[in-house]
Amino acid sequence: MGTPGQDDEDPAEATARRLRRQALACRELGSPLYGALLDHAADDLLAGGPTAAVLDGYLDSAWRSALALRMLGGAHALVLTGQAPELAAFYPSAGGTADPGADGSRAWAALREVLAGQRDAVRDWLDRPPQTNEVGRAAALLGGLRHLAAEAPMPVRLAEIGASAGLNLRADRFHVPGEAGRYGDPSSPVVLAGAWRGTPPPDTAVEIVERTGGDRSPIDPATDRGRLALAAYVWPDQRERMRRLRGALDVAAVVPADLRRELASDTVRRITLAGGCWTVLWHSIVRQYLDDEQRAAVTARISALGAAATSSARFAWLALEPHRRTANGQCLVTLTTWPGGTERVLGSASPHGLPVIWDPA
Repeated sequence: MGTPGQDDEDPAEATARRLRRQALACRELGSPLYGALLDHAADDLLAGGPTAAVLDGYLDSAWRSALALRMLGGAHALVLTGQAPELAAFYPSAGGTADPGADGSRAWAALREVLAGQRDAVRDWLDRPPQTNEVGRAAALLGGLRHLAAEAPMPVRLAEIGASAGLNLRADRFHVPGEAGRYGDPSSPVVLAGAWRGTPPPDTAVEIVERTGGDRSPIDPATDRGRLALAAYVWPDQRERMRRLRGALDVAAVVPADLRRELASDTVRRITLAGGCWTVLWHSIVRQYLDDEQRAAVTARISALGAAATSSARFAWLALEPHRRTANGQCLVTLTTWPGGTERVLGSASPHGLPVIWDPA
């Protein structure tokens, strides 16, 4: 059932409302540029401007499809490949330094020209799910793995659903500095500055011996096309996110991982347990993209793996998901371990992962 008063809403008005909702989320997550651009795009859509032409045929897209980010990702790809120099002047990700205007109107004028003049190039991205493969979420993964090592010091066989390019399967090669615990080699290309706050996770060693993941549309981080797709979905005024991504691409070039094109149900189906190891299923900001059938299949397989776990062949489910939120909208970091099936809330984090606030209470 829809929200009261919205069942018969005009598709353009519904999409404009979703653009404004995404604008608010972008501002809250540290991208005032995208916040301003999406507010202008919502107005332009209702006025029948270039935004309406770009989104024609997609106005019935569900909120969870993140249509706004698909459109902006397409424009960002043009910027990153040198095909939108006027817009690039406003995008720090491409070296831009121009003032977008107090309300983003100058940057919007440049984006509007891109939407009008390169409509088909932007529309090519509307069928692609946003895949930032956000490296900041590795902060939650690493802390969770330390909790597992403290519970039972065993090597980790790591599996991930919705793995995108599999960058976080290499999380053990990243570095976390700071007062709330430290992790990893300071010379790592990926430094998660300010990643941990609160009570530090246990100071235990983490050893990952297997890395596997699946995604409906996996991205190959070794290809130019794959690297462009990942960069295009990073918000252009968030320099640290782009820096982390580029560092993670360097790590991926030297640390192999098994990444397959498959549904989440297929990924969990091929997970097995092994003696002397933790087998860990990890996912972050994935659940919203799974339909009811996929969610049920994943839940059933987790239950089966948990039932089969022993003290020598352990299983853990570690997640950072927006359907588990605190009162202030942060996502919960949850860990369930078997044998026993004990669930713990380890802390909370923003959807982009940083910082993680560890709270054993």
